[in-house]
Amino acid sequence: MPGGLQNMLGGVEPMQVDIPEENENEVGGEEGNEEQVYVVDNPSLDLEATSNAYTGLAKLYRLQFIAEHCPCYRVEALKLGIGHCQTTHNTVLYQRLHRQLAECVAGTANGQAGAVPDVAVGAADQGMGERSLPALDLNWVDTRNKKAQMKLEKLDNDLKNYKSNSIKESIRRGHDDLGDHFLDSGDLANALKCYSRARDYCTSGKHVVSMCVNVIKVSVYLQNWSHVISYVNKAMATPDLNEGNMKSTEHLSLVTRLRCAGGLADLMTRKYSAAAKQFLAASLDHCDCPDLLSPNNVAIYGGLTALATFDRAELFKQVINSAQFKLFLELEPQLREVLQCFYDSRYGQCLKLLEDMKDNLLLDIYLAPHINTLFSMIRNRGLIQYFSPYSSADLLKMSNSFNTSVSSLENELMKLILDGSIQARIDSHNKVLLAQDVDQRSQTFSKAVEMARLYQRRARMLVLRSAVLRANISVKCVVIRDQQDHSNVMYNNGTN
Repeated sequence: MPGGLQNMLGGVEPMQVDIPEENENEVGGEEGNEEQVYVVDNPSLDLEATSNAYTGLAKLYRLQFIAEHCPCYRVEALKLGIGHCQTTHNTVLYQRLHRQLAECVAGTANGQAGAVPDVAVGAADQGMGERSLPALDLNWVDTRNKKAQMKLEKLDNDLKNYKSNSIKESIRRGHDDLGDHFLDSGDLANALKCYSRARDYCTSGKHVVSMCVNVIKVSVYLQNWSHVISYVNKAMATPDLNEGNMKSTEHLSLVTRLRCAGGLADLMTRKYSAAAKQFLAASLDHCDCPDLLSPNNVAIYGGLTALATFDRAELFKQVINSAQFKLFLELEPQLREVLQCFYDSRYGQCLKLLEDMKDNLLLDIYLAPHINTLFSMIRNRGLIQYFSPYSSADLLKMSNSFNTSVSSLENELMKLILDGSIQARIDSHNKVLLAQDVDQRSQTFSKAVEMARLYQRRARMLVLRSAVLRANISVKCVVIRDQQDHSNVMYNNGTN
């Protein structure tokens, strides 16, 4: 689970809806835990534009994540989060953000913010000083809590009336309204319960898809990726969605939302190739899910996972030359340049551009735990692709191409050779990478013998089948209904 998100949820555990909860956040083991402790000092992020791309809890969680990992944006991110909290009924998170802001400002003022750079201190003293800091409004908290309680009682009474009238559509809407209210208040466990209870009152495929979308949204906030995958599959298997009975725009918007949610779940469970395929299937014109992801996120997640897992032909066909995904890449020109450099075998420039993007990527709540893994996979794929056409390669030239030293390159190549990714040997004395000699003649004969065995087996199967048909040999399956009819006749004869 990305750092800080557990604190945001206040220790709320996800509800078990259809299947027992699996702790899929443990995927990656200790590697995931190492990602929690890092500080980003030099981001080039437009914080306001980034926050405006999201709504609801997605916006709040991302701002809090940035505040935890980027000292120079901490005060501004907390201020934006507090401002957005005041448009909701989430008073618990409002007070928590205020406490964090007070601690941050106090630490900066007393010179105790050890990791806070001068940029953050200057920002706190000037544009974001105490004069502009929002004060903790306890009256607003009390008023908001009372309004939330009154609204909850009203919605609960409405639901009871609907149930007494036994109108399924009204009951379903009542559960959805209650779920929306709990979600606005930050009570994710109860929101998940209400949304999932609406399932029993769905009267059409459209209602089932709507229920799945609501459960998926809350499950993403709870980091419960098994539920996300389960309900994405359930929604995609709904007949109304597959047969296109909905309006085309609505249908494409729903499919894109489900693809994005499924891709995010695959990314978080480290199924990078599957995640890339999900994101590449999204449509920019219908990518309207600010409560989950922005179009820029789809471009970055899809581009990086494809770069880490696709081969050269797939990368060109499905990413660089894809008419649909090209539109996403227009939003991230730096990533588009990275993909083009990698395809053109300009690995040094590609890796340099990735390093320039790294600070901003580490401020993404979902991508941050996977950055080092993805970058390592991209680098290894580059090394494999670089050496593939050669029988020998100069390690000095190779190290220059990858912006590294010869000794570091030897260590990287050694791991790839031990993994079986590169069939080669390292000549450390002459600094040459030599491809292993492969006896093409024996390989060709082995393939020919294997193909002959396959043909022989198929020929015997065909001969056997033709012999069975010629002899009119067949086994007929007795229908159960015929057996029951026969037993009924025997019973009637017996009674007569």
